[in-house]
Amino acid sequence: MKKQAVAAVQADGTAVDREGKYLTFSLGGEEYGIGILKVKEIIGMMRITPVPQTPDFVKGVINLRGKVIPVIDLRLRFAMGESGYTDRTCIVVVEIDGSAGKLHIGVVVDSVSEVLNIRGADIEDTPSFGTNLNSQYILGMAKTGGAVKILLDIDRVLSSDEMDLLDRVA
Repeated sequence: MKKQAVAAVQADGTAVDREGKYLTFSLGGEEYGIGILKVKEIIGMMRITPVPQTPDFVKGVINLRGKVIPVIDLRLRFAMGESGYTDRTCIVVVEIDGSAGKLHIGVVVDSVSEVLNIRGADIEDTPSFGTNLNSQYILGMAKTGGAVKILLDIDRVLSSDEMDLLDRVA
């Protein structure tokens, strides 16, 4: 049996192999996934120090074992509206590739679900939503257990200007 190609082509023309392990989490009733290699750790909610004159989705910074980490709320970044934090709300610390190198940021999610091994054959390209919707941060749509999980390219969730801002905040 011949192995099918499982790579997607990004907007810049480079191919990405989407098969692998993903940390899945819920956000506003929907399920999302981030490549497990981007996840550094998962921590419970803690006090976030606000930083003045930052976008609404930037909640502030935390002190994680002596290192200052900027924190964003994905609900607000995706214009889903703010929701109160619960005992299941947590911060996923991820490593993203910025113009100035690697940057650790905290991402507030409603709850963490599980780590799934998703086959390339179960991942479809992002459907076209029209020309006005920016969906370049969506790596693909994973079909698992009768549901669809939105796989995020965490390196593209923030623009380069927003990453520079978070780098300065940290």
